[in-house]
Amino acid sequence: MSLDELPHWLPGWCLDQLGSHPAEALFRHQSMSAVFGLRLADGTNVVVKARADDGRAASCVAAQARLAGNGFPCARPLTPVTVAGELAVHAEEFRPHGEVLHGDGPEVAVRYAEVFARLMTGLADLTVAPPLPNPRWVRWDHADPGLWPSIASLDEKDQRLVPAHVVDTADRARRRMLAADLPRVLGHADFEAHNLRWHDHQVVTVHDWDSLAWQPEAALVGAASAVFPKLGPATLPPVDSTEAFLAAYQDARGRSFTAEEEQVAWAASLWPAAHDVRWESLHGYTAVSGKALWTQAAERLRRANA
Repeated sequence: MSLDELPHWLPGWCLDQLGSHPAEALFRHQSMSAVFGLRLADGTNVVVKARADDGRAASCVAAQARLAGNGFPCARPLTPVTVAGELAVHAEEFRPHGEVLHGDGPEVAVRYAEVFARLMTGLADLTVAPPLPNPRWVRWDHADPGLWPSIASLDEKDQRLVPAHVVDTADRARRRMLAADLPRVLGHADFEAHNLRWHDHQVVTVHDWDSLAWQPEAALVGAASAVFPKLGPATLPPVDSTEAFLAAYQDARGRSFTAEEEQVAWAASLWPAAHDVRWESLHGYTAVSGKALWTQAAERLRRANA
């Protein structure tokens, strides 16, 4: 992209916050946030992130700063969160190195689980305002009417397009999670393969700190155990890979889950896939994870006691 394509507010923001204006636009990525890779006039490469100011950003950036300061492999924030119009904006280090670790087998699951345990350990004693509302794909605790969190762009579509087994699975998993009385903690809620980079079997960067959530530890681990191989469309790893992830996480943390936590973890492993299949169904896509959810739901629900 060219400099002319940058938002009008961004050059001035860089000058005010970073002391230099953009000299080259390296990339732009749009998802939940708008992410700009920039080379500044002083030669520094930075990443600027902007998203709707929903009150979550300051807590997420504080958590990212804590982890980066303690040596966890993530980009170090370079600015505090500031407001530009209706956007929450901050800058962080540019960390372009490393590659995606592919695969969904138990051996790969263990490697992801060990990183997730290190991440959760690093956040365990951090006190910040809970980053609420939780990201919608882990917002099973919403107070909106009906099963799903209210999302206007989805709710206005024909819900009959969503397969009945997806609705039933999500409902049973949600009821099990809501029935638990577990303390909430801060954790990464988008622990997907495309958000991590690896080199020589070591993780070098974990991205997407906008997606922190405030949920029970077991639920966050369960969700991560189901999404770690994800690169695009909805997916689920084999059941034995989720089992390996949960076991490796507990080993790394030095604490075994209670029976209730184990059940909550298995319930939480189903919600992101159900959410994604719903999204894909409502948009007319062929749900790649539909088969996996169909074949695995009964066993995962059994383990969840749901």
